[in-house]
This record gives sequence, structure tokens and C-alpha cells, in this order.
Amino acid sequence: MYEQMVKSRYYEDQMVEVYTEGKAPVFNIGAGPVPGEMHLSTGQEPAAVGICVHLTKDDTVTAPHRPHHHAIAKGVDLKKMTAEIFGKETGLGKGKGGHMHLFDPDVKFSCGGIVAAGIPHAAGAALASKMQGRDWVAVAFIGEGAANAGAFHESLNLAALWNLPLIVVVEDNSYGISVPKASSTAVASNDLRAAAYGISGAYVKGNDPIAMYNASEEAVARARAGQGPTIIEIETHRYLGHFQGDPELYRDKAEVPGLRQLDPILKLRNMLLEAEQVSEKEIEKIEKQAKKKVDEAYQFARDSKYPEPESALKDVFTS
Repeated sequence: MYEQMVKSRYYEDQMVEVYTEGKAPVFNIGAGPVPGEMHLSTGQEPAAVGICVHLTKDDTVTAPHRPHHHAIAKGVDLKKMTAEIFGKETGLGKGKGGHMHLFDPDVKFSCGGIVAAGIPHAAGAALASKMQGRDWVAVAFIGEGAANAGAFHESLNLAALWNLPLIVVVEDNSYGISVPKASSTAVASNDLRAAAYGISGAYVKGNDPIAMYNASEEAVARARAGQGPTIIEIETHRYLGHFQGDPELYRDKAEVPGLRQLDPILKLRNMLLEAEQVSEKEIEKIEKQAKKKVDEAYQFARDSKYPEPESALKDVFTS
């Protein structure tokens, strides 16, 4: 879990630098090696690693438009993922999907991009698992704002009705784009909504990867045993804006330094060392290996070719 969190954080830190290349002095969203919007998950790593450590490649994960930490935790090919974000032909979707539409069927990972769009897909995967008599689990990651969308309620109603192995992880990072949670959501936490469907719910405080691990372990075990869906909401923190270049006029900038003092990666690192589960030398080795893999992925993406214009409609279903 620590290695995956470090890898995810370093990946996002590198993306901040790469994404800004060629976009100054006037911010141009289409310029540079990575065009388009960019939504980074710095600070939200515990939500992904805490549950994905319990999953196999046969379990399905769907992610929203802030998907990198989910993809890394699920084991998506890092080189192909980065090449896809760069729009290169060696990418997961041969450069056609980009950052918000990452798909890796080898590990059953998909990113819908649109708010709440991944929940029906995950419910479909959970239904397929049940119909085939498998013990596969489907996990849908969403932001807390997406819990107010129709797809959330419709999917959970059916999942409860059909007793599907679906887990919805709500990442409460305090803002639905620029709207504070208290201004958009009638309940204090979305796990409370589980009662409306007669299913299990759990709340994880403090952006704690160990608490997320424990809550997820129970939810995954229930799903595999045929005991139905679970809603898990985790209190997490978005250190960066909704998108890169976001002026964040809705946010008190003073809150971010305080959040970083409670950084979940640093907390887990200190806990491992204090418990003498690892040595400083082992921690350094883990961090070095994680960063090496990220550096290799970015270099692979830079070295890869852009697709030829005539390939735009290749491998695309057309009627």
C-alpha cells in the first residue's frame, strides 16, 4: 500500500510539471505534450489503495474523471496509461481516450469521465459476476458530488434488489467542482444513504489508509460471500484544484498547508517505521523503485509516436 501511494503521489507530482509545459505565459489548455483538462488526485491516495489491495485482476474497478490513483492501485499498465494521457499510439486506447477515458481490460479497469457514469458500469459487472456464478467484485469510485446524481440511486437500488457484489466508494474531498459538500448534500456522509437500500455502509475518517483497508476488507468479503452491496465514504483531501489551472476562488488557500501536515503517506511511513515493520533503508528502496517505474513510464510516453491522422477511425466501431 505504501509503495502504491508513493507511486501515485510521484506520478501526479510529475504530471503537474509535464502538464504545464508549453502552456505559459497565457494558460492554453490545448498546448504542451498533454493537452486537455487535467484532474489530479494528490492527497486522495488512501481511498484507492485501501480497497484495491483486496482485489484481483478479475474484479472490476470504474473510476471518475480523477482516475490516476485508482488506475495505479488496480495495476493498470503504467507505461501504456501514460502514453494514453500523452495521446500516443502506444497508449491503452491508442491515444484516442486521453486522461479521462482510461481503459485496461487486462485488469478490468475503466474510466467513464462523466460524473457518476461509472456506477451503472460497475453494477453491470457485478450483475455479470452473479449471473456467471463467480465471486468477482465490482468497485465504483465516485466523488461525493456524484452521490446526488440519479445514476447513484438507480444503480444502488438495483444492486440491493438483486443482491449484487457492488461496492461504491465515495471520495469526500469537500468539493463537487467548486461547491462545498454542505451546500449540496442533505446528509452528513453518504454511507448513511445505505439504510435507504437496506445495505451496509461504512465511514472512514481522517484520510486513513489503514481504516480504509479494514472497512474495505469487510465489504469485499461480504460481496464475495453473496451478502450484497456496500457504500463506503472516506473523508479525503484534494490538495490541488478541481483541474490544473483552476484559480480556486471558492477555496481558502490557507487550508491546504494544514492538510499537507496530515499527509497520509507521511503518516503511514511513520507508522511503519515506529512499528518496526520496515527499516529506513527498506522505505528508501520502496520509494526509489516506485519513482523509477514512474520515470520509465513518462519516458516511454515521450519516446512514443503520435498516431497517424488516417488511423483516427481504426479500431473504432462505426455504424
